[in-house]
Order: sequence, then structure tokens, then C-alpha cells
Amino acid sequence: MQKFAGIRAVLFDLDGTLVDSAPDLAGAADKMRLKRGLPSLDFAKYRPLCGAGARGMLQVGFGIGPDHADYESMREEFFANYQACMLDNTHAFEGVPALIAALQTLSMQWGVVTNKSERFALPLTAAMPLFASSGVVVGGDTTPYSKPHPEPLLEAARRLGVAPGLCLYVGDDERDVVAGKAAGMGTVAATYGYLGSALDVADWRADAQINSPIELLQLLSPA
Repeated sequence: MQKFAGIRAVLFDLDGTLVDSAPDLAGAADKMRLKRGLPSLDFAKYRPLCGAGARGMLQVGFGIGPDHADYESMREEFFANYQACMLDNTHAFEGVPALIAALQTLSMQWGVVTNKSERFALPLTAAMPLFASSGVVVGGDTTPYSKPHPEPLLEAARRLGVAPGLCLYVGDDERDVVAGKAAGMGTVAATYGYLGSALDVADWRADAQINSPIELLQLLSPA
């Protein structure tokens, strides 16, 4: 088992890694279908692409992408729906509160780096007590770049005052691993998350994998 020595900060993706926001993301998209007289879709169809936000939900709900003529207007409609419901059913994954408590006991800093825009990431994390001890929240528009570019992770490390090489990044999408490696951080794939369209998470070549949040503690080795 991969062990990470000397880690001073753990950074996490948000959706699909720390919190299960899939019910609210899927609900925002399904509301659009119902408004148009379309039948509701099974939640299981939405869940794998919840990590892709509006793009993923519109792909599942309507089969459209950013090149579609109606994409921009439908994305704004999705955003409005999601903003109205984003705290209704979103909750921390089982084991996440215990993991965060353990990191605090270890005097280890932690924070969030997500592609969710600050418009949603900041109020969501502010409303959940889990994030009271988080040292940083970097959204998809906090810097000029979003993951898989490393800059959001590097910005989080700067704000925490920790060298990137002493940070660990945990996420449930291949772009999280790509960004973490590019930033010079250790990478951990959260296989309990949404995983996008992944067929085999091993193909991401993360430094380690965890099947539950609390397993992360087994990877941290004393300096």
C-alpha cells in the first residue's frame, strides 16, 4: 500500500469526494425535463456524470453539449434550478466527518479545490458545518483556470502556505489526478465517488486509491 510521508495538507475535490450532491444536481436537471413534458429519468443515469456539473447533467437529461445552440440558455436555467435546491439533499459521504476530525487531530491542514464555480461552492461550503475547519475553498473560477490545469491546486497550496510537494489531492475524476500530478502533489482516487465515464480507475494512474473516505488515514505516514 502506498504511504505518503511528510504530508502537511490534504486537498479534496468537493462533489463526489467530500459531499454527495448528486440528488440536487440530478433534481435540477430533471425539473427541466418535467417542465418540457418529458418523463423523469432514473437517478442512476445522472449520478456518474454529476461531477461534470451542468455540462454532465444537460448531457444526460437532453443529450446536448456546449456546441448546441440552446446550451447556454439551458445551462442558465439549470443553474437557477440548482441554486434553489443545492442544500436540499446534499450531504457529506459516510466517513467524511470522521476523516476531517482525524486530520484535525493530526494538526493537518485541509481544503477544497473544485471545478464548481464560487457562485455555488462558497455558499454550499459556508452552509455546511463540516467545512468550518477548512483552510481554503478554491472554485472553478477562482483562478483563470479549472482542473485538469494545476493552477487551482497551486493556488490552494499558496493560500495554505504549504509547498505543493507536501500536499495530497483526493478526487473522484481523472482530471483530479491529472491536475494533482501536474501540481507536484500526491494523488488519491476516491473510487466511491461519481467517477465520470471511467471504465477502470486504475487507468488514471493515481498514486493510491481509496474505497471509502476513512481509508485515507491508512495512507498517511508520520514524517
